[in-house]
Amino acid sequence: MTFPVSALPILALTWLWITLAVVAVVIIILFIVLSIVGRKLQAKNDAAMVEMKAAARPASMLVIDKKRMPLKDAGFPPIVLEQTPKYARRAKVPVVKAKVGPQILSLMCDEKIFDLIPVKKECKAMISGIYIMEVRGLRGVLQKDEPKKKGLFARFRRK
Repeated sequence: MTFPVSALPILALTWLWITLAVVAVVIIILFIVLSIVGRKLQAKNDAAMVEMKAAARPASMLVIDKKRMPLKDAGFPPIVLEQTPKYARRAKVPVVKAKVGPQILSLMCDEKIFDLIPVKKECKAMISGIYIMEVRGLRGVLQKDEPKKKGLFARFRRK
């Protein structure tokens, strides 16, 4: 089938519109699927946090060290690594090494409170298993550590 030369731009425009419509429909479907999956994961996370708050117990601890490191290098028990998904084992997590009672433990904490935890000082914390839920100072309010001066590349990365 041959088309006149004047009809070719019109056919190209119709194929362009059809392609754009298909791409738009795929993006809309992808957005809907991701929002449904996100809601389910958020509900699961909220239920887990409720259970963790119910199991939390207060403890006084002396923080020895804190840093962000991969889960497999943090020194957690093997059961923790087995229960963690494979894609999350290489992710860096906030780890706190602290003396709780007579034991020295490696604990994981929330990213929000990681900066509040004082190093080489004693503090009170709400601990659920190996997870630090909340931190309070023994004799006063905890303040965030002074941020270190960032290098040139770190400033560019932040922007």
